[in-house]
Amino acid sequence: MALGRRGRRLKDKDLFETVEEVWDRQTLLAAYEVMRRLRLERFAGVVSAGKEARVYRAIGRDGKEYAVKIYLTVTAEFRKSIQKYLLGDPRFQNVDTRNTKKLFFVWARKEFRNLKRMYEAGVRVPRPYLVYQNIIVMEFIGRGGLRAPTLREAYRELEPEELEELAWEALEQYRRIYCCARLVHADFSEFNLLLYEGRLYVIDVAQAVSLEHPNAEEFLRHDIWNVHRFFTREVGIDLPSVEELVDWVRRCSEAPCKEVERREEAASPES
Repeated sequence: MALGRRGRRLKDKDLFETVEEVWDRQTLLAAYEVMRRLRLERFAGVVSAGKEARVYRAIGRDGKEYAVKIYLTVTAEFRKSIQKYLLGDPRFQNVDTRNTKKLFFVWARKEFRNLKRMYEAGVRVPRPYLVYQNIIVMEFIGRGGLRAPTLREAYRELEPEELEELAWEALEQYRRIYCCARLVHADFSEFNLLLYEGRLYVIDVAQAVSLEHPNAEEFLRHDIWNVHRFFTREVGIDLPSVEELVDWVRRCSEAPCKEVERREEAASPES
């Protein structure tokens, strides 16, 4: 029995050192609950770090890898910046943006719901498994403990023919987001596309809004402008104009909503 308590203390120490001093007690307790629910063995370091959130690699008891995204801080600047993605979205009409703690949880839940909606519509996103408080667990996109590079990080190593294919793949994924998931990404760029085994995966979807959002049209045009800017100005690929591409995305009758890849597992329910 004493050995068991000692082992638990060692695991506690390892987890605390892994997740660093920036975690508060509530986040640590939430992390333990996530580990219990998904039978995670350990956290294995940071794979991506931002001002408001960090993504950790976690290992399950069966050796399976997961990506665990944890929102750590809600600053006044962050709170202000996300209001335009919450207010006006009919799915989140009654959110109290003044309550910092609840805002954490709502934002994480919004990202999970967007991920699940895109995943079920056939958009190539990390498979979502669980949301709990300010923590989201999803499929780890990468190999050997290393996350897949973003398109921004990888594009210089690719041939022009590959890049042209990726430009249209990015647009095709966006059309699935718009026509099949009925969402607008609202932050679509080379920084939020992972390149793994020759395919693009869409990430960072918390800010995505429904088509009923009053700013959906503005966000759509800016997303397509981002794709056009990157592939024409930086990569040197010829593409139709932004307006033509926006019209192409909107041709939902041509979107392959029913021709989606078979996924091995269904997304887990929201928790």
